[in-house]
Amino acid sequence: MPRTISRDTQLCMSLSGRPGNFGTRFQNYLYQALDLDFVYKAFTTRDLPAAIGGIRALGIRGSAVSMPFKEACIPLLDELDASAAAIQSVNTIVADNGWLKGYNTDYSAVASLLASHAVPKDIHFALRGSGGMAKAVASAFRDSGLRHGTIVARNPDTGQALARGCGYEWRAEPGDEKPQMLVNVTPLGMEGGHEATALAFTREQVQAADWIFDVVALPVETPLIQLARELGKPVITGAEVIVLQAVEQFVLYTGVRPEAELIEKAAEFARG
Repeated sequence: MPRTISRDTQLCMSLSGRPGNFGTRFQNYLYQALDLDFVYKAFTTRDLPAAIGGIRALGIRGSAVSMPFKEACIPLLDELDASAAAIQSVNTIVADNGWLKGYNTDYSAVASLLASHAVPKDIHFALRGSGGMAKAVASAFRDSGLRHGTIVARNPDTGQALARGCGYEWRAEPGDEKPQMLVNVTPLGMEGGHEATALAFTREQVQAADWIFDVVALPVETPLIQLARELGKPVITGAEVIVLQAVEQFVLYTGVRPEAELIEKAAEFARG
């Protein structure tokens, strides 16, 4: 039976410009399966300081943070974990007696996937995007030993800053170069967006690449991932990233690490 919510139930939440259902379904499935007195709810806001103040004032245990709040929330927090301080991007807030600490579990998820997929360290990649998630991905690439990369971003300020900070090149558009690995860290191809059918790279570039990595998690099979599979390319998907980072958030909130089999069941339920 579903757990009865009481005054002692701990609330966890998410803040996103475009809330989805994955985190809510994933976290609540695990709370139920492990008989934990927690509940999770997704929110959006037009008043970020008030929303962060609410986390502090109401004793909310933690919050996931998505676009466009990953960098904007930093001045509103009390402390940054090393995972967030190094890249100045937060995707998780944990509250302890009103003290708000920011973490970045995107970074650890991407680093883990690069290792588990055995991506060669000498590969040349192009990463499209320069926002908070792009910082996490580019930093994970750098710290995993991938030295040859290009940041593709129309915004010269954020694009050049990210490239400079990670030791990569920068260019405003993908152009006609054909890197060995293509990485999309933009909303292109995102479900419900105005560019849901768009590709971050050309078909020719996908055809020439050895690896495709799309951080967009919904839909699971983005246009870029669909094309890559059609062409027989190895892929890393946003669906993989979202599960790994969500597990780490769950551990930060509850102190409990679920077994792998239960994580897979929760992920399957969340996608349903």
